[in-house]
Amino acid sequence: MVSPVSKSVKDAFLNEWLPSIAWGIALALVGLMIVLYFRPPSEVAALAQANEPNPAPVELLPTPTLEPNISLPEITVPQSFSSVGRALDSTTIQSARTRSEVVTYTVESLDSIFGISNKFNLKPETLLWANYDVLQDNPDMLAVGQNLVIPPVDGVLYTWKEGDTIEAIAGEYYAEPMDILLFDGNNLDLTDPQIDPGTQVMIPDGYREFVQWVMPTIPRGAAGVSSTVYGAGGCTTSEDGAYGSGFFVYPTSQHRLSGNDYWSGHLALDFAVGVGDPVFASDSGVVVYSGWNTSGYGNMVMIDHGNGYQTLYAHLSNTAVRCGASVYQGQTIGYGGSTGNSTGPHLHFEVRYFGGFINPWFVLN
Repeated sequence: MVSPVSKSVKDAFLNEWLPSIAWGIALALVGLMIVLYFRPPSEVAALAQANEPNPAPVELLPTPTLEPNISLPEITVPQSFSSVGRALDSTTIQSARTRSEVVTYTVESLDSIFGISNKFNLKPETLLWANYDVLQDNPDMLAVGQNLVIPPVDGVLYTWKEGDTIEAIAGEYYAEPMDILLFDGNNLDLTDPQIDPGTQVMIPDGYREFVQWVMPTIPRGAAGVSSTVYGAGGCTTSEDGAYGSGFFVYPTSQHRLSGNDYWSGHLALDFAVGVGDPVFASDSGVVVYSGWNTSGYGNMVMIDHGNGYQTLYAHLSNTAVRCGASVYQGQTIGYGGSTGNSTGPHLHFEVRYFGGFINPWFVLN
C-alpha cells in the first residue's frame, strides 16, 4: 500500500518538474543550432577537424628552381635533312566519286578497259556504255591514242534526244527519275527540268544490255568454216584427232593478269606474257583456226577439245601449229604478242562450252 506522501511527490514530479526539464533540453538544442548557424564556416570546420584522428604528416618535396642564366644547347639540323617531303604523283587520278562532271582520257600503251575503270573507281561496263561510238561495246577495240569519255559515276551517260522525257529514259535504263533530277552534274531545275537535245545527261546506276561481238565458235568436223570467213586461219577439219580431258592448265608460264579480268563485257582473261614467250594448249584437241583473224584478235588459235569445250588464244606474235592438227595439253601452239586490237603484249584467253562462254578461272588447274 502506497503512502499519501510518496504519491504526492510522484504527482508533483510528473506534473511540474518533467515538463520543465523537457523544455529546458529543447531550448538548449535550439540555442546550439543558432550558434552553429551564425558561426563562421572556418570555425565549424576546425571544430570538426579537431574531432578527427590526426593523419600522418606528409613530407613535401622541395620545389626545384631554375637557374636564370642556364640556356639549352643549340641543335643544328644538316641542310640535307632539313625537311622530309612527299613527292607529288602527277599521274594520280582523282576518284570519280568526287566528280560531277565528265572528263576525257587518252589511251596509253598497256592500258585496258579494266585498268582504266579501276583508275577512276568505275565499273568497266560504264566505260563501254559511254564510249560505244569508239569501242562498240568491245573492250578489245581499245587502241593507243583513243580519247575516251569518263563519266563521273557508274551508270549510263546518255545524249538527250528530241521528245525524250525523264520518266521514259529512266525506265529504259532501269533507273529512278529522281536520281537523274538530283544528280549535281545534270544541273537540272527541279521545278522545271528542261533538257536541250544533244545534252549529255548522267543516269546514275542505270544500265543496258551489251551489244556483244565475239568470234563465233568453230567446231571440228563438217561444220567447220571456210578459210575465207574469219581470215586465212580457218579450215575444214574432220571428226578425228585428239580429245581433251576436261581439265585445263594455264596457257602461259605467268599466272597473273595484265589487263582485263573476266566480266560481262569481256568474256576472257588477259594473261601477262612477253613478246615471243611460249603459249601452251590448255587441253588436248584439234586446231580449228590458226592464223590472222580479221575481227581484231590478231594472230589467233582456236582449239576444239571434242568434249564440248573450245579454247581461244589471241593477240599472238605468231602461231606454231597449223589448222586441222591435233595438239596435246601443254604443247606450244604460239607465241606471246600484241597483234590485232591490243595496247600491249598479253594473251587473250577464252574458254567456251557448247558455244557458251564460261569463266576460265572456274576450270584452270
